[in-house]
Parts: sequence; structure tokens; C-alpha cells
Amino acid sequence: MKVYKPLGDMNLEFDISNQEYSSYKRELDLHTATTIITYNIGEVQYTREHFCSNPHQVIVTKISANKSEHVSLTLSLNSKLNHRVRVMNANEMIMDGTCPAQGHKLQENEANDATGIGFAAVLSLQMSGTAAKVAVLNDQSLRIDNADWVLLRVTAASSFNGPLVNPSDSKLDPESAALRAMNMSRNLTFDQLKAAHLKDYQGLFHRVSLRLSQAAAIEKINMKEVGEAIKTTAERVNGFRSDEDSSLVELLFQYGRYLLISCSRPGTQISNLQGIWNQDLVPGWDCAPHLNINLQMNYWPTLPCNLTECQEPLLDFIASLAVNGTKTAKINYQASGWVTHHVSDIWAKSSAYNEDARFSVWPMGGAWLCTHLWEHYQYLLDKDFLKNTAYPLLEGCALFLTDWLIEGPRGLLETNPSTSPEHVFIAPGTGGQQASVSYSTTMDIAIIREIFSAVISSAENIKEALPRLPQNTIAEDQTLMEWVNAQALLGFGFISIII
Repeated sequence: MKVYKPLGDMNLEFDISNQEYSSYKRELDLHTATTIITYNIGEVQYTREHFCSNPHQVIVTKISANKSEHVSLTLSLNSKLNHRVRVMNANEMIMDGTCPAQGHKLQENEANDATGIGFAAVLSLQMSGTAAKVAVLNDQSLRIDNADWVLLRVTAASSFNGPLVNPSDSKLDPESAALRAMNMSRNLTFDQLKAAHLKDYQGLFHRVSLRLSQAAAIEKINMKEVGEAIKTTAERVNGFRSDEDSSLVELLFQYGRYLLISCSRPGTQISNLQGIWNQDLVPGWDCAPHLNINLQMNYWPTLPCNLTECQEPLLDFIASLAVNGTKTAKINYQASGWVTHHVSDIWAKSSAYNEDARFSVWPMGGAWLCTHLWEHYQYLLDKDFLKNTAYPLLEGCALFLTDWLIEGPRGLLETNPSTSPEHVFIAPGTGGQQASVSYSTTMDIAIIREIFSAVISSAENIKEALPRLPQNTIAEDQTLMEWVNAQALLGFGFISIII
């Protein structure tokens, strides 16, 4: 399994060690997807503004002061991965390196066999001021003094050429790609870059508004105008238990949309649990690398359907899973169609995850993802999408499911073994021990019913199997039961105990 690695750091070293700073403020503006940091040193106010432009594929940073000749810093690049840095001239430096083939075993700056993904980053410098000057230090960093403002651009690329191409076979040159991206923005001003960024981002973000409170979330930042102290987001989260600030719910809703817009665009990778903002070589989500399909789909369907452009990486990923999943279905199950299990990664892993039985014997990951294909079609009603993209994937998924289903003692088509990932139940006759493997969990049957219904709605070739699926079971307290009753479990003869 592979996880995201941090490409590197852009280090900004300011000479403020013996100076006191005040009025430090850091904010993220969701409406503009920009980060602004302000602080004072004496009578000078410093501002740093950051944004990442999708149109120009560049990270932009502007550092300025409200007084001339007061911006001085040392600039360098570094990475936890095996890398080298070259200062090309007083305005540009390049960092390149290679990821390890077995990423989870790498120690910081450890040499590797160069069979992993290659990467490169280009940093370009522009500054203003009659007294501004720059010098190269030890061929590794740049020293800027007495500037009015400094503009930094960073582009990056890798040799990743899709999930079906081995990194050692990739012909992509990340340095050339990063330089091409830099050339797109090299002659543009900060205002031009920001205008293009805002047009692109706000074209998606401003399609949806949500009002749950009398004052919209965006208006909360201006509460000083009505005499109310501004609270940080952390303070609002901590205080939610007592004040139930509904505008915070609005903010979190829009924050989710900001994250998706910022990390999932055509040509990129699917948004996932670990996220592209990971800062560790071995991330906290290493237990579920890159994509936990079970949890991934917990939030995808809840996002506003207007972000159709942001769904393209998910659609591309499902298509890659179908390629590998066809092999898994044939080799592991002697079944037709395609299958994907609980956990995947950037290489579109489709086989079982060799951990706890709660996850490893759940071959419904691909089917769950396929439910999104039908939702996508229902929103757009795009017949070409249904014919060329959705239906072939849905059909392949349904073919596996029909082979996976077996006739049980009730005369119904069952899934066996079956789990409900992340959940357990108390096994009957065990003195309270927890179990995770049963048959025909409600989750399995609900997903299969939805897939079969979607396929039938676009082609009527599996109507025979759909009515034979078990009906949902309602408990005495009128709740939906995840597990079949204990007597039926014992009768079927399939219970797994978690030790």
C-alpha cells in the first residue's frame, strides 16, 4: 500500500529573533481560497498572502510590508525525501528527488533505489524596491534584503503516469513539467494570477449558499462592528456544545466544499482520507492508505451535486479499479465482472486488505463506489455518460455481484461471508464476545439492491435476482437491524469471533 508523501518545504527565515512582534493573525478566507497572515514588528505591519491557482498550476506567495525596504529573508527548499537542490540563478531554484519504492519504510532523507516516483519543484522569485538586493548562499539558498515586497511562485510535478504504469517504466520528466507550469505564470503579475484564481475557484464555490442562522457565517468575522469580540474557529468549535452556533455548521459545510474544490479537479487524484496536506513520511492514516472506500463514500454523496467537475477524479478512479478488479474477481473468486475491497490506493488496489476480518472479507467497495455513478447520471441525465462511462462499470459490478450471491437456506440470494465494515455484533452463545463476520448484512444487501436497480433502470437484464434479495429486518423497537437474528446465524453456520 502507498500513501501520500510530503514533497517538501519552502523555508522562509526572517530576522526577527531579537524583536517583539504583536497583533499576529492568521485566517483562511473560504470565499477566495486565500490564506492571509498579518503581524506587527514595531510600527511596521507585515502581510503574507498565499493561494494555489488551478488555472496556472502554481502556488503563489506575496510577502509585503507597509513601509518600504522592510522585507528581508532567507529562502530555501528542503524535503524529507531523498533530494537535491540547485540554485539556477538569483531568481530561481529547483529541487528534485525520488520517492522510495516501499514508501512506508523510508526514514527521513534515506537513500533509495530510485525505482519510485520522481518529483521536482521549481521556485521562482520576484521582488520590488529601489534598495532591494538578492544573493546566492552556498548554492543552496537565496538571501533577499531591503525589498518592498517579494513574490514567490512554486510549481511541482511528478513522474506518476497513472495507476496502471509502474513508476520505473514512466517516461514523464517531472522537472520539465514543473518548468512548463512555471513558464505559464512567469510573466504574470500577482494581481493577474489572483484574478485568474478567483474566477476559477469562485465559479464553483459561489454556486451554493447555506443559511441556517440569522447572521451568515461570513458575516461573523465582522462582529466587531456590532461590539462583539471575534472568536477563532477553535473557540467556536469548543463552545458549540453550549451555544449551538448554527453559523458554525454553515462554515463547516462550506469548508468541506472548499476542500473538495481545492483537491479534486480533472486530471488530479481522488480526494481521500489522508489528504494531500499530509506532512509526515508515515502519516496517521497509514492504517488506511490513500483511500478507505468505506469511509470515503460516507461524505461523497452528501456534497452538493453542483461540483460535477470535482467528481471527475472519482470517476476516473472507479474505471482504474475496474481494470484491476477484473483480475481480482477472476483470480480470487473465479467470478466474472470486477470487484474492489475495503481499502485502495493510488495504484487502484482492488484485492482484499490483509488485516482485521471486519475489513478484509468485504468485497463491496467497488459496488459502493458505483452507486455514485448512478447518482451522477440522475443529476445530469447525460445519456452519453450513462452509455460510455456509467453503464459499463455498473454492468461489470453487477456481473460480479450475481456470481458472488449464493442461495441460502431461506431460498433467498445471500452474501456469505459478509461484514459491515467498522461494525461488530455480540455473537450468540459466546458470553458476550464480539463478532464481525456473518451473512447478508443489511449494508451488503442495500448496496446490491441499489446496483441492481440502477442497472435495471438502464438495461433490464437482471430483474430475476433483485426480488430474491432478503428484505430489511425491523427489530422489536422498530429500528433497522444490521444483522440477521441469532437463530438464523446459528442455522447458517457462519460466525466469526474477534479475538
